[in-house]
Amino acid sequence: MAPTSSTSSKSSPSKSSSAPGKGRGLAIGAAVLVAALLLGVFSYTATKPGSGSGSDTGSASDTPAADVSADPQNGVYPELEKLARRDAKDPLAQGRADAPVVLVEYADFKCGFCGKFARDTEPGLVKKYVDNGTLRIEWRNFPIFGAESEAAARAAWAAGQQGRFWQFHEAAYAEGVKEKGFKDDRLNALAEQAGVADLDRFKKDLDSAAAKKAVGRDTEEAYKLGATSTPSFLINGRPLAGAQPAETFEQAIEQAAATASGKKDTGR
Repeated sequence: MAPTSSTSSKSSPSKSSSAPGKGRGLAIGAAVLVAALLLGVFSYTATKPGSGSGSDTGSASDTPAADVSADPQNGVYPELEKLARRDAKDPLAQGRADAPVVLVEYADFKCGFCGKFARDTEPGLVKKYVDNGTLRIEWRNFPIFGAESEAAARAAWAAGQQGRFWQFHEAAYAEGVKEKGFKDDRLNALAEQAGVADLDRFKKDLDSAAAKKAVGRDTEEAYKLGATSTPSFLINGRPLAGAQPAETFEQAIEQAAATASGKKDTGR
């Protein structure tokens, strides 16, 4: 029997054979892609919380975390560190651009386990590591549960254009919100709750080509890594799958920080 995991899973949709667009997100380097594909860094099995289907519903407490990727001693792949964008102007990131540790999260707003991480684990990581300059968190939209997931991803991006991404993120991941769905009226209400000042601009940005391109860039990056489930993480090139216990993230972050400090001291 396949192991259960604190992730929500869905098979990747078939994608067009057309060449990807330009930009670092889609052209992240042949070495990175080869490393990811050969190593299969996210080739774990994930199940729906509380059952064996690939739905986004259910409570994260229904199933234990998977053994795979839970051990912070798992492999670190230096080439994958290059996926950290470290753009100081990125509205979908928090923490210093030059922080020694970067946590990249691939997530979906309809994912129950992503919500568990956002509510139960991430705030503690921000307080303990982001606020003191150790950690940077970079969000990647990875909508795998259909049209509403896609719409929520574009809405989050649109909120970010007015500096309210993290406030939208908090509102969208509040307990019971995803069960209400992410139709247009709900997205508008969440934007207003998040303090988005110009709602007319928000609506235009949500449906813009730029929003679709940004979400597509993140999604393509995740699929190239072999990710089919959410949430999926990279911590300085170390893959971590699912809403693992806070201690797992803390150990991985502290080890990555120690490694980064050692490299700095030796001039590597």
